[in-house]
Amino acid sequence: MSTALINPAVLRSEFRLFRREPGSLFWILLFPSLLLGILGSVPSFREAQDGLGGLRSVDVYVPVSVLIALIMAGVQAMPPTLTGYRENGILRRLSTTPVRPASLLAAQMLVNGLAALASALLTLAVGRLAFDVRLPEQPAGYLLALLLAVLAALSLGAVVSARARTTKIATAIGTAVFFPMMFCAGVWLPVQAMPDVLARIVECTPFGAAARALDEAAAGGWPGWGHLAVLAAWTAVLSVSAARWFRWE
Repeated sequence: MSTALINPAVLRSEFRLFRREPGSLFWILLFPSLLLGILGSVPSFREAQDGLGGLRSVDVYVPVSVLIALIMAGVQAMPPTLTGYRENGILRRLSTTPVRPASLLAAQMLVNGLAALASALLTLAVGRLAFDVRLPEQPAGYLLALLLAVLAALSLGAVVSARARTTKIATAIGTAVFFPMMFCAGVWLPVQAMPDVLARIVECTPFGAAARALDEAAAGGWPGWGHLAVLAAWTAVLSVSAARWFRWE
């Protein structure tokens, strides 16, 4: 994202508006950590599982909880906001001022991306302090996979924003996309525990690839280049599609 697109005044305004939105604050910043806390409180989740390579379920659900924040930010929080700006004529009015509409889009992506990253740090801290989950043993690889996953989530949100004409439609599309992405991230069944054929299919999706890349980095290895390539490819395709379809009015 070019810094030329980021207007400081617009960024401050969007940050203030985000802070005043209790739904976004809860679902992006707090819900993933709360979910991890609830799951970790189940005794069986703190026991080693043969099907997970000796890991505990709570160990596996740390990267899953991290991805939940990204999905929330990308497809649940950002699209209704941007669509509302278009629906209410805010983007059209901005186009007649020195502040270009692209500045608003860049600010929205930055605010939601930073919120998702903050949630990821909080989730890692809760996992470590509450359940003795080891911090990622390959932090550089973990950070790279996380950043690519953030970009993929925001690019997906931009596509939803581009295709939706109204806030209600944006919310409906976001919800329709939300649950399949949650499945691919491993919310109901960790990707490591999926049957081989299903796991290979899921790993071709952005959040399935992200889940595997984060798992690999957490275990101390460098994320598989195939998984990183899937994330990069999805980000590129979704970004180009959003740029082609997005309308300011």
